[in-house]
Amino acid sequence: MSQIQDFAAAVRSAEEWVDDSKRLGWHDRARAYLALLAVLHALRDCLQRDDAINLGAQLPALLRGLYYDGWHGGAHAAARKRDAFLARVHDGVHRDPAVDPEQVARAALALIAARLLAAEVEDAKAATPKELHNLWPS
Repeated sequence: MSQIQDFAAAVRSAEEWVDDSKRLGWHDRARAYLALLAVLHALRDCLQRDDAINLGAQLPALLRGLYYDGWHGGAHAAARKRDAFLARVHDGVHRDPAVDPEQVARAALALIAARLLAAEVEDAKAATPKELHNLWPS
């Protein structure tokens, strides 16, 4: 019984993150989910292996699994340039022309900053390339 309660709590926690990602002004949970996941993947892919692991460890269990889905630790750094990072985000929302990938990145990074410990956020921000620092909240 405890395991099913743990699973239910993990689902609730992930849903809270998705609901909070409605900061974009979207009422569509599916789009909010895609946006959050797109930024988590772009962020993961711009970090060095150990930094990506450290960030992943801070995420709720269900989001942690989604964060690592499709990740190959040795093949990182695909999104280390600002344009590549934003393109990765745009790909994650299916290149929807109505979506501004920079707005999505800023909103999701603000969500991450609001939900994680300040020290963890500072570590994650410091680990990202400097040209991405202005996407994080100040």
